[in-house]
Amino acid sequence: MTSLPLPAACSVRTYSGEYAVHAHDHAQVVYAVAGRMELEVDGRALWVDRASGIVVPAGVRHGFLAPPGARFCVIDLPAGRGTERVRRFAVPERARGWIEASGPVAAHDPETTAPAWPSGVAQAWLAHGPALAQQLAGLLHAPRVLARRAVPAERVEQAVRGALHEAWPTARMAALCHLSVPRFHTRWIELTGATPQAWLRGVRLDAAARSLAAGQPLERVALACGYATASALASALRRERGVGARQLRRR
Repeated sequence: MTSLPLPAACSVRTYSGEYAVHAHDHAQVVYAVAGRMELEVDGRALWVDRASGIVVPAGVRHGFLAPPGARFCVIDLPAGRGTERVRRFAVPERARGWIEASGPVAAHDPETTAPAWPSGVAQAWLAHGPALAQQLAGLLHAPRVLARRAVPAERVEQAVRGALHEAWPTARMAALCHLSVPRFHTRWIELTGATPQAWLRGVRLDAAARSLAAGQPLERVALACGYATASALASALRRERGVGARQLRRR
């Protein structure tokens, strides 16, 4: 991997597939913006997602596997205090909104003065402002995450999308992860920013909007997306999205 010429830099990277084990002479702080990453760090099997991040010290060999569409915040920084050991940490809530509010520049903008951003970089920040320093300090001092069972969000999403017409109480989703309902509820909010049922409503309405825009009848779409009647779906669209079936068809 190419070393960056900056004292610290932050980027959002999109990975897909398996990446060979490697090492570099700078440390990294990594957490997921969307999706999840499986890692092998110094021979240990670890993972990061929206709720848990990792510090990878300089010189430590690591490889990783990420599903298509996963995105990660990666901060490259010199070896130093707080990055001497592999450490998993709880991602602070404020870190999730920081990326959207930071005004990123294009990764290949000449003004970044970083000519060798790694492949997969979509957005990048420089180290000259206080925002990155504050963000980094918050991550390095975040509480440590102890070993706990991973939540297979992709398995839940695949099951739900594959049977959207069926009933999906929270207990059914929790059973897919072998977690109690309260524990699953808490972990799902950490991962998605929404309760299980709020997330489910969003998935159903997204699917319904796509089908209606494609010209499918309201009654058929309602049943396919888990609504008992066409009027129930129409009411949900107006309440949650402020749009009607006719408007979606015109789009």
